[in-house]
Amino acid sequence: MPGYTEEHAKAGIRARLPELETWPNQFPGYSIRTRFPEYTSMCPKTGLPDYGTITIEYEPRRHCLELKALKHYLLAYRNLGIFYENAVNRILRDIVAATKPVWCTVRGEFSPRGGLTTTVEARWPRRSR
Repeated sequence: MPGYTEEHAKAGIRARLPELETWPNQFPGYSIRTRFPEYTSMCPKTGLPDYGTITIEYEPRRHCLELKALKHYLLAYRNLGIFYENAVNRILRDIVAATKPVWCTVRGEFSPRGGLTTTVEARWPRRSR
């Protein structure tokens, strides 16, 4: 099998997905945690399925995620070829764009493949190094 290409690396990052809808937040200073234990996508190189749990935690500013729209958005990854590292970062990017939260963390815990379990976590705002 040939090596990984730039096309593999960028797969799915710009794919069209369902819109993340929001609703007006009424209270300041609290956090929301949503767990999606049925995440699936496909490896962009092999086409093999990836399975995992996505946990989204954020502090809303003016808008909260509408959960049915979030569910449709996450289900759209099912047939998308995307590395799970990119999926976690894309989910974070899309949530931040939709809600403009105080902060947000997206964590992906992916099922073992070949004896490896991987956890990917992305935060906004990004930590300075």
